Amino acid sequence: MHQINYKMTVQYEGTRYKGWQKQPRIDNTIQGKLETLLSRLLETDIEVFGAGRTDAGVHALGQTANFWVSEERLNAFTKKYPSMKASWSSTAARAQAMAASGRAKRSTLVLSQDAMLLEALNHYLPDDIAIPKIVRASDRFHARYLTSSKWYQYRIRIAPFPDVMNRRFLWQYGEDLDTEAMLRASRALLGTHDFTSFCGLKMKKSAVRTITQIDISRPDDNTIVLDYYGDGFLNHMVRLLTGELVEVGAGRSEESAVKAILEAQKKGAACHTAPASGLTLMEVRY
Repeated sequence: MHQINYKMTVQYEGTRYKGWQKQPRIDNTIQGKLETLLSRLLETDIEVFGAGRTDAGVHALGQTANFWVSEERLNAFTKKYPSMKASWSSTAARAQAMAASGRAKRSTLVLSQDAMLLEALNHYLPDDIAIPKIVRASDRFHARYLTSSKWYQYRIRIAPFPDVMNRRFLWQYGEDLDTEAMLRASRALLGTHDFTSFCGLKMKKSAVRTITQIDISRPDDNTIVLDYYGDGFLNHMVRLLTGELVEVGAGRSEESAVKAILEAQKKGAACHTAPASGLTLMEVRY
């Protein structure tokens, strides 16, 4: 039976999750939620492959994932879809699911298989996970192994009072930082390096990565934003990079300290980890 390879964009607020990657005896992961729901909808075991394994508490606007399903299982889902949709309990829930899928104005009588699957996913997923897009990909596509670059963004609140509305998406730091010093220090990180000093202590794979660009900006008087672009990022890497750059911006470390930590190539050399709340995976490129 022909297998269909689906590529989907995944958005999530990571506050209450234990990260992307499913773990034994832990239900609260993004990958786990997606696999459980897809397996129930399609009535077969579904494995979801993500482009990046975001840490616990980290968010995503542009996570990419793929999964395979047989044409037989997809056809079976399509046949039961009308009764499934009829069982949705409230008009409000139906409107919310349709809006999330970006198809609120379309006729519900002539939905394609892909649109049916998208609508069902957005209806049954919790409110802090959404699938804005799902498309059929080539047989060769793999969300993780074909990634060419990623963009992560870290947001820091520097105002002396907290942002109560966006508190889950910021590091509520509360003091101003010297962004020019941070930018100068960040230049040592550009290019291809062994980033062993900037990875989690349990990380065992190669730590060689390429960072192509680091931007540090002030979109308003209360916020500093760090944008990281590279071919891949290690466990805790962006949070450790941000933590050490903040030490420079606060005047507690010299600008040269970041380069020295990088050159040490030693786990634990970078010891200031920025909170997960400020970090978002913005985009994955192929």
